[in-house]
Amino acid sequence: MSGSVTGNIFTVSTWGESHGKALGVVVDGCPAGLPLEESDIQEMLDRRKPGQSKFTTARKEGDEVQILSGVFEGKTTGTPISMLVWNKDQRSKDYGQIAYSYRPGHADFTFEQKYGFRDYRGGGRSSGRETVGRVAAGAVAIKILKELGIEIYAYAKSIGPISIDYTRFDKNEISNNKMYMPDAEAAGKAEEYLHQKIQEQDSSGGVIECVIKNMPVGVGNTVFDKLDANLAKAIMSIGAVKGFEIGDGFAAAESVGSVNNDSFYINEEGNISKKTNHAGGILGGMSDGSDIIFRAAVKPTPSISREQQTVTNRGEEINMVIHGRHDPIIVPRAVVVVESMAAITIVDLLFSGMSARMDSVKKIYEKTQQ
Repeated sequence: MSGSVTGNIFTVSTWGESHGKALGVVVDGCPAGLPLEESDIQEMLDRRKPGQSKFTTARKEGDEVQILSGVFEGKTTGTPISMLVWNKDQRSKDYGQIAYSYRPGHADFTFEQKYGFRDYRGGGRSSGRETVGRVAAGAVAIKILKELGIEIYAYAKSIGPISIDYTRFDKNEISNNKMYMPDAEAAGKAEEYLHQKIQEQDSSGGVIECVIKNMPVGVGNTVFDKLDANLAKAIMSIGAVKGFEIGDGFAAAESVGSVNNDSFYINEEGNISKKTNHAGGILGGMSDGSDIIFRAAVKPTPSISREQQTVTNRGEEINMVIHGRHDPIIVPRAVVVVESMAAITIVDLLFSGMSARMDSVKKIYEKTQQ
């Protein structure tokens, strides 16, 4: 199958299935000399791995990463970086019942119709476990951005009907609760809500918000490779994401130009800045120097214990109960996936933009000749 590679210069190719022997990723286009250790990758993967709380799947995977190539003596070599995570807790028998039937909300039906065959063990290639490779690659991209002074962080803005209160926003709180919310009070209410959904054998969705700080002006392009367009594609490629908005997003449709336009002014440092940020940090497909702020709507986990109606691939209507180990909510574990895809997108467009001006090309060329 095609479609497992993203990026033009900084390219990422993920591979592997939910219940195969392993999953992994190949990152190409990373410059030589970037300090990189397995611990850098592991820190990100630990935020994504299962079994962190009663609100995540009980599948016991350490998700311990191995760097197979592209790093020597703690620094990248400029060659492809290949990383691998072994699957150690597969229970393929849990999925035997769906070998001939289609789970509501999953890719079972569409995958089989397209290819005439599917790996039904946990969804195979369509499983959320595929994001292991994305997060590993995202860790590399985030290290590159840190070297440039660019910061990315995401958090759960809402879980079900429970939303954060921005007057209580505390960035340090994000990693202090199981919900990855920057509002401790909202996180507590979200836990109570999820307990209720578990008792009802149901699941919940939510919204993830992501902030990118210290972006230079001009990253992105004006036509097909717009920064916001590429971010939208990257975030929407995450299996559970069903909506994307940047800045005011859909609220802009109810606004007026005199309000929605961000007025420019000269700030205290003598630089051009904006008084507001309705645009979410992007104008004409390019970063404008303000914080980039976008949101991703994540659907409820489709695998629930409640009985659901479906059909078999022989055309029989049946009722089914999905067995196995599943998250009652995807949002907390998806926060780091959103960060990763945003970082991968930003790095690729940053590298692409380095050839946009002749003076920039000359500076790079002259430096290599010294």
